[in-house]
Amino acid sequence: MNRAAGPIVSLHDAGVRFGAREALCGVDLAVARGEFVAVVGANGAGKTTLLRALHGLVPLATGERRLADERPRIAMLFQRPFLVRMSVLGNLQLALWLAGVPRRERRARAEEALERAGLAAEARRPARELSVGQQQRVALARAWSLRPALLLLDEPTASLDPAGAQDVEALLSDIAARGVSVLMATHNFGQVRRLAQRVVHLENGRVAADADASRFFRGDVPPAAARFLETEMAWA
Repeated sequence: MNRAAGPIVSLHDAGVRFGAREALCGVDLAVARGEFVAVVGANGAGKTTLLRALHGLVPLATGERRLADERPRIAMLFQRPFLVRMSVLGNLQLALWLAGVPRRERRARAEEALERAGLAAEARRPARELSVGQQQRVALARAWSLRPALLLLDEPTASLDPAGAQDVEALLSDIAARGVSVLMATHNFGQVRRLAQRVVHLENGRVAADADASRFFRGDVPPAAARFLETEMAWA
């Protein structure tokens, strides 16, 4: 983690509304270079909205969003990623084309990402014929091939079996080890323990806690977050 270099993206007193519903309120949050941040909270707490706000996909009703001076590339992987009716390799090359990557670079970058994801042998298969776990890894490889400074993930293993989840976690560890910042919304506390350096707890659209993972799991957090942690760990 390198907070001294300044945040890649930050929200300041950010609020998001959907009609009369306040989805986020007064959120202050910054993601530094090299961080792996887990966002936790009950269903409806605002986790997905927070990811979308950080990406700039939803307008802020209040506050502001700030980017690093060089306008870093941010990629987002949704809970159910969309793959087009092309080969696995074609899906990656299409994303690179849309991102403006020169033609001479696209194939090599796509093949490198698939190799890292353990999917080189599937490159010519139709992407939609793969297993759910493999499709999730294709989507991760596609995001990684864009060489983002920040990768936003919304429940990346929610629909996977344990083996598929383990494969995705290994890929995420590799991505983070290469300097990509990761912010991941998840209900999986085992996953948070294994991957995250920092934990943000959302409650009713507000940041109830923002702590290093070790502090969070010790319960060294405000009472609302401590109650949530106790409940989730008992359930797990």
